[in-house]
Amino acid sequence: MKRMEMVLSGETVLTGITTSGTPHIGNYVGAIRPSVAASEAVKAKFFFFLADYHSLIKSRDPAQMAISTLEIASSWLAAGLDPDRVVLYRQSDIPEILELTWLLTCLTSKGLMNRAHAYKAAVAANELSRGKDPEKGITMGLFCYPILMAADILMFNANKIPVGSDQKQHVEMARDIAGSFNHQFGQTFVLPEPFISDNASMLPGLDGRKMSKSYGNTISLFAPEKNLRKSIMKIKTNSQEPGEPKDPESSSLFSIYCAFATGSETEAMRQRYVDGIGWGEMKDCVFRYLNDHLKVAREEYNRLVAAPDYVEDVLRKGADKARAVSGPFMDQIRSNVGLKVLG
Repeated sequence: MKRMEMVLSGETVLTGITTSGTPHIGNYVGAIRPSVAASEAVKAKFFFFLADYHSLIKSRDPAQMAISTLEIASSWLAAGLDPDRVVLYRQSDIPEILELTWLLTCLTSKGLMNRAHAYKAAVAANELSRGKDPEKGITMGLFCYPILMAADILMFNANKIPVGSDQKQHVEMARDIAGSFNHQFGQTFVLPEPFISDNASMLPGLDGRKMSKSYGNTISLFAPEKNLRKSIMKIKTNSQEPGEPKDPESSSLFSIYCAFATGSETEAMRQRYVDGIGWGEMKDCVFRYLNDHLKVAREEYNRLVAAPDYVEDVLRKGADKARAVSGPFMDQIRSNVGLKVLG
């Protein structure tokens, strides 16, 4: 936390999460918890947004989109985010973001977009299928995703963007796009920088791969106690018997436990692996620890999900604060590119 305080103090920090599913413990460990902690400890301007425009790239279920928006906003609030200390808003409530996206699109080279990891991965996957068009199923939403993300960042002149290593390229692209705009139209945007925490965690899922909604291997953050236990009991392990020494570094259960436990608790559990803890016993330990850790926040989450009008009011007030920044800045951007009132 000390490094975070030094790096983020006095800066404008922006982070978002897509509204494409129920939040899982990987979201909590990697984004929600550290962001809430930073907003409480660091003197900086914080912008937190629900990236519902981004989620349209993958989601085709309007009902699920609405549910996810409520669940994610409730998760941030239940985890302790104070909407009076930060700007918490829904991306689609800020029309200036889409306007800026178009202006940036007109200036961004196709070659830069061709190098985006997500686009290249989609093309590569198609090329592995014989006879398939390399562009099959690739929408312009996926192709232009980095430009929308650049607009999210540049709209608020955010200069520190907490991201995982897999999102670092998008921040670098936003920086390139901002530099091109400044060169063409004069100094307008601050150049953003990615902030990757030293202790950023990428939790494994039920099958050992990265925990991801795309893989369907997640553990819901505020699942009821019974469902939480059921999910943890599904975590993949090897065939080692109780009493056999086990390698904690290759254990998904150990990684998940460490993401919540203190340093001393982690070392004590490491010794239990050496002593041959059984997988059933370890799963029970993980369940009980996570259940205790999340119990109070889960109760608050359930209260918030049952009060959508209250959550909507919080997001509307956040949008008002966000537009107090984006509206005047968009007027300046329009003027810079020549979209001016005549006379």
